[in-house]
Amino acid sequence: MGVRCPEHADFLEELVPPATGRATARSWLIWLAAVTVYLLAVFHRTSFGVAGLQAAERFGVGAAALGTFTVLQVGVYAAMQIPTGVLVDRYGPRRVLTVAVLVLGLGQILLGVAHSYGLGLVARGVLGLGDALTFVSVLRLVAAHFPGRQYALLTSFTAAVGYIGNLAATVPLSLVLDSAGWTPTFLAVGAVTVLYTVVVTLRVRDVPAGEPLPARETVHPRELGRRVAEAWRTPGTRLGFWVHFSTMFAPNALTLLWGVPWLVQGQGQSMATASTLLTVFVFGSMAGGPLLGGVIGRHPSLRMPLVGGYIGGAAVIWAVLLGWPGQVPVAVLVPTFAFLALGGPSSMIGFALARDYNPLSRVGTATGVVNVGGFIATTIAALGVGVLLQWTGGNFRVSLLAIVAILALGTVRMLVWWRRTRAHLFLAEARGEELPVRITRRRWDAALPETPIVAA
Repeated sequence: MGVRCPEHADFLEELVPPATGRATARSWLIWLAAVTVYLLAVFHRTSFGVAGLQAAERFGVGAAALGTFTVLQVGVYAAMQIPTGVLVDRYGPRRVLTVAVLVLGLGQILLGVAHSYGLGLVARGVLGLGDALTFVSVLRLVAAHFPGRQYALLTSFTAAVGYIGNLAATVPLSLVLDSAGWTPTFLAVGAVTVLYTVVVTLRVRDVPAGEPLPARETVHPRELGRRVAEAWRTPGTRLGFWVHFSTMFAPNALTLLWGVPWLVQGQGQSMATASTLLTVFVFGSMAGGPLLGGVIGRHPSLRMPLVGGYIGGAAVIWAVLLGWPGQVPVAVLVPTFAFLALGGPSSMIGFALARDYNPLSRVGTATGVVNVGGFIATTIAALGVGVLLQWTGGNFRVSLLAIVAILALGTVRMLVWWRRTRAHLFLAEARGEELPVRITRRRWDAALPETPIVAA
């Protein structure tokens, strides 16, 4: 559900670009140049999905230490989301994207020459920093260059393009690593990434041609804290956070780190088969993203029902995968992975909620707040599975229960904030305010408070 928050009714005209109008060819070129940065970021982020076993051998580490690579990278990403949103609002997405490309390239080059576990961790941390600066920046450009009715669709297109980077980090990267080796592979992709800074500098612009740059006053620490607190207190932002938390972490945990080890060591699949199976996540997300974005763009009232349907289906799928006696057949893995892949597109609904509830000047900050959710969950999942693997001696059936526990937690918190969002909708409707979605009071709404609840 999405609604312009009643507390900010005075800012309705500032919230988002108008729902009418058309994007220009220049806007599409700017988006294309920016979204390529996100493609590169996803490639670097997911490269450990097929390089994990080589990394364990190169650095001489076990499952728990291997999980630390992803925990550190994703933890840095999550920690940087709110600062990134503030930086985008303060300096503009073009500058932030330029820095992102440079940091990503240097991080991958450092990983290519690293031989010690400590230096490898530093390299993945640097990659996490560069990765953290990308997605929020691209969405901020979308909000500035495209009409509001296209925001959900462009967000889904952005995510779908990112999955091309995920695809490149599966079978193609695995083949290159096997033939060229660790150092040449990562040095080459790092160098290409650094060179892309030229394209970003020349092609990306913060606002459409002829429009003035928004005022970007210096933000003091107290003001920064106030902006973040306002975004966090907004019910739609909080709902978006838990939607993102609950939907994207499971496919992330598999594609970033534990998919190949589980399939090879836990399911007896070959490396080639395991890498190929991970491409199901990529193609499923690429196909599902634009489809889901188009549906929720036309019918925003379907956003939460779609999220609920995905989470319910995911719970059933994990019960099947972890309860299957013996090795799970490929004929079962393919459709279950294809469904789980829809978690990425479903998580984009969280950003649409943040956009609906916040003025344009704070969309970057609110988007960063929402984006923290899924990556906190991914960090906990990656670490939890690794620790349980170490504790159980490599029992994936038990270790992957960490994912089920996180899914349950996120679902409960999402339901809490969904009900509170509905309370705000009914209050706004009672005051005669225009709502972007149609809402019908149900029996479970009888216990909703008459005044909004914004506490955690």
